[in-house]
Amino acid sequence: MKKLILLSFAAVTLVSLTSCRKKLDTIAHIYVKDETNASVSNAMVVLYGTNTQSTPQQVAVYDTSYTNANGLATFNYNELYQLGQAGVAVLDIKAQKGNKVGQGIIKIEPEMVNEETVYIQP
Repeated sequence: MKKLILLSFAAVTLVSLTSCRKKLDTIAHIYVKDETNASVSNAMVVLYGTNTQSTPQQVAVYDTSYTNANGLATFNYNELYQLGQAGVAVLDIKAQKGNKVGQGIIKIEPEMVNEETVYIQP
């Protein structure tokens, strides 16, 4: 009987140790460049979901960030992604600085750094 209890405890411990893993970061990097291919600093970048259904629904994702000196805006989607989820999101991108605007789309894959470049022009 003691061997059976010990074996059961060992099996439960093994299953719990192998099924629990730490979730990796889910990040979006958006690079903003101008018409000369130069990096644009301090550009406003918005990532947002678009309603694709005919009935009005609230959009779940609408995030804003500004590019750094290298033209990079970073978004963290660790809270949006949950382990076991099939995917995260496909988001529209809008980048703007002054009178220059650019648009794009990014597919956010789970547990990785997702990158996209947007070119802005007048």
